[in-house]
Amino acid sequence: MTTETAHRAGGPGRADGVGTWAVLLPAERYEAERLVHHDTLELTGLTGVVRPGPGDQVAVLVDAPPRLVALGRVAATGQRHREDPDDPQSDVEPGTLVVAYTRRAFDEPAPADLLTLDGPVTALELAAFRALADQLGPPPARRTWLVSLDLPIEAATPAEAVRLFWSYVQELGPRELPAFVSPAGDELAMQAFVLGAEANQDPEEDD
Repeated sequence: MTTETAHRAGGPGRADGVGTWAVLLPAERYEAERLVHHDTLELTGLTGVVRPGPGDQVAVLVDAPPRLVALGRVAATGQRHREDPDDPQSDVEPGTLVVAYTRRAFDEPAPADLLTLDGPVTALELAAFRALADQLGPPPARRTWLVSLDLPIEAATPAEAVRLFWSYVQELGPRELPAFVSPAGDELAMQAFVLGAEANQDPEEDD
């Protein structure tokens, strides 16, 4: 039985031809997904594993403790984001699972302690999937934010300064550079973020 045949035969959560699944996100990928926005999630190394097919609904979780961090639907392998966060030049490997995000909760995960996972991919009963998804509640309202990155750069010309700026951004990235964010129209509420989390940039407050 091929993986695709196994997929079609399995999946206790199947309803109207749509399966419901849980996938476990490795810790390092969780950090990468928190740092940079992606439209899709790619999970590799699943060759030979019974897994979701196109259109199936997926709950994305992290472990220790189990938490729900996103929802999505399985997409065709051609519908992928432009750059894999681990290898920007990589091709889609056999067994790659591509999930198009429909809801993200990386900053405020929902608990999933009652869920038992069988491995990197687990078929879920439809009721279990819905109960898990319902914990996220309605999506928060979107608003406009001002995000800035200020770097003091020594250079001979403005053009050189800009080139050095982008070099530093590419080299250091969100893991080292603080980005400053505030609601549009309320710059006094500005916060600094590093590694996807709020970070204090005032050394006097640490004393």
